Parts: sequence; structure tokens; C-alpha cells
Amino acid sequence: MNRTLEKRHLLVVDDAPENIDVLKGILIPDYVLHAATSGPLALKIVARHRPDLILLDVMMPGMDGHEVCRRLKADPASATIPVIFVTAMADSEDERRGLALGAVDYITKPIQPEVARARIATHIALADQQRACRETVIQRTRELEQVQRDAIYMLGEAGHHNDTDTGVHIWRMAAYAGALARALGWPVARAELLELAAPMHDTGKIGIPDGILKAPRKLTPEEWRIMQGHCEIGHRILSRSDTPLFRLAAEVALCHHEKWDGSGYPRGLAGEAIPEAARIVAVADVFDALTMRRPYKEPWPVDRALATLQEDAGSHFDPRAIEAFLGIEAEILAIKNEWEAREEAVT
Repeated sequence: MNRTLEKRHLLVVDDAPENIDVLKGILIPDYVLHAATSGPLALKIVARHRPDLILLDVMMPGMDGHEVCRRLKADPASATIPVIFVTAMADSEDERRGLALGAVDYITKPIQPEVARARIATHIALADQQRACRETVIQRTRELEQVQRDAIYMLGEAGHHNDTDTGVHIWRMAAYAGALARALGWPVARAELLELAAPMHDTGKIGIPDGILKAPRKLTPEEWRIMQGHCEIGHRILSRSDTPLFRLAAEVALCHHEKWDGSGYPRGLAGEAIPEAARIVAVADVFDALTMRRPYKEPWPVDRALATLQEDAGSHFDPRAIEAFLGIEAEILAIKNEWEAREEAVT
């Protein structure tokens, strides 16, 4: 049952049993009370019962109330439980210290029943409102994340709309890119961002005429110049958003066809002038293209594809990226097998 529909649970912490009895007499008609006569016992009860509010004595032997409060607020599982200090101390400095530790209020002894009831009810209501706000924020954040992912998938699919034979290429390639980024020492969060950005690398292909994209022959020099324009088009589209994700995606879209030796396009960048994200995606993209089945070719064996990448290290690819990619061959094969299984499940 939802605890808001039943009696709320309070924890009373005081080393003097007579003080606990006083609070029981005031609160038991309206609340379910748990009691602890020491700080360590209080922490155990909190872990077991998760009370709605804690009434905490300050002056206790061993672990005092301030230390109990500090530990409660340091634990994410109990940090949001309101703590009210119940104390005979009326020192403003002591009160300041308690509030700084995260307590929400003070009740002074001797306890006035109506004051205690009113303050407890107020802080439980405030905690309910804060919890509802947190849940709303979490839900809205999830919704925004889903919208962002949907936009990524749509842009990725749009870039490959006319590539009817690519299957799950862009998602598998993105998984390779994430794995390679981690192998190169990227923080996990940054590698995850690249994994989301990578599927949009060919977004600019939506601006290339079908006659060029689907040409069943070698492109003329003029057609090839137009084809190369998909990098600038993708960069222009993705740069419309100034979020970290889309800034990274725009960078990758612009530079994923640059080559380590400067012979790539669209800007002829070389070496470390090429953004590392684009260097990573270039390796992942080519490996996946080599090892996937297309109407005009059989998939290359993994060993052959890896050997080709190694041969092109220092010319097409960043040598350090290739070394890292070869070092995680087992992880790459696991990703490949997982995505192939997914593809077979939907065909």
C-alpha cells in the first residue's frame, strides 16, 4: 500500500527512554513510531524501515546526533528523509551547525505537543512535495532523453534512407565507435555520447541527389565532388543544435572522411588536426563496411578486415586508434555477433 494512504512512520532517537516515552505519548495516535537509544541503532533502523521523518536528539554518548545526521545525509538512500533535532540546547551556533548538516528544523525541550505535531506535519508535507517534484523531474528527464534518442535514430535513418542494403550498419558501427573510444581512454560518459553521435555521421546524404547516391557505376569527377558535399551538409544540419551531443555529431559528420595523411575530404585535414571523434568513427565505419554483406559483395572475414585496417594505419587511419581497435578484438567480435543476432531476429 502507498504509505501516503496509511500512517506515516517516524523514528525517535534519544538515549533517554523517558524522552522517547514523551514523544510516543504525543505522536502514537497519528503515527507509527520506531525508537532507537543510540546512533548506530538508529542507522540500522533507517536502513531497514526508511521512516518518513526522524526526530533526533543531539546530545548522545558515543555517536551524537550531529554525526548521525551527517551519515544519513551522506547516504543517497536516506539523504532525503527530513531530520528534526530535538534538544534542550538553545544555542544559535548549535542550531546553525545542525541546519548546515541537513536538518530541517529544531524542537526544543521541554516539548510542547501542539508545536511538535504542527512542525512534524509541515515537514512531512514538504517532503511529499519535494518527492513529487523529484519524480516529475526524473520523468521529464526520461522523456527528454527519449525524444533525443528518437531524433538521433530518425537523423541516422534519414542519412541512410536510400541505402536499402545497410541493415543495422549505423547502430552496429556506433557500438564499435563507443568501444574504441573507451579503449582510447575516453571517460565512459563521453564514449556514450559518441555512441549516440556516430549514427548521424551520414546525415548529409539526404542532400545528395538519388541519381548520384544510387548510381550503378563509378561517379564522374563532378558527381564525386557533389557526393563529397554530404559532409558539409551534415555538419550544417547538425550544427543547428548547440548541445554537446549535436556539436559532437556535427564534428563527426564533417570530418569522418578525413585521412591521417591529409588525403581525405572535405578539408584535407591531417593527423591530430582531425578531431579524435571523427578518427574513431572512421575506423568503426570502415571495419563495419568491410565485414557486412552487400548486394555486390560478400562480407570479408574479420581477420582480413583487421589486416586491412592495420595496413592503412598511418595513411587512412590514426595508428593509435588502429592499435587500440586491434587490442579489443574480442569485444568487437562480441558486438558484431550481438547485432547480427538482432538483425536475424527481425528478418
